[in-house]
Amino acid sequence: MTTSEHTDNAICLRCTVAGQVQGVFFRASAREEALRLGVSGHAHNLPDGRVEVLACGEPEAVNALREWLRRGPPQAQVTGVACETLAYQALSGFTTG
Repeated sequence: MTTSEHTDNAICLRCTVAGQVQGVFFRASAREEALRLGVSGHAHNLPDGRVEVLACGEPEAVNALREWLRRGPPQAQVTGVACETLAYQALSGFTTG
């Protein structure tokens, strides 16, 4: 499914992930998982050591990514995930930075 082929119930979540999530391939792993699920958005390091993830797509896929964020890649130690719902944004791909 491309971003132009979303259904009316497509959603976006902005999540911040706390714990040992920088320097452990968290963003790259989140990108791989998002692309596997068909979710668009981004993952960026925040100055306070957390990672921000914007995930847009079908609710089932976005919620699956949110569940993955609670675990992260094997090297990560996630201590918390806080998400807020945003208005749907038609994005293309999933970037890290």
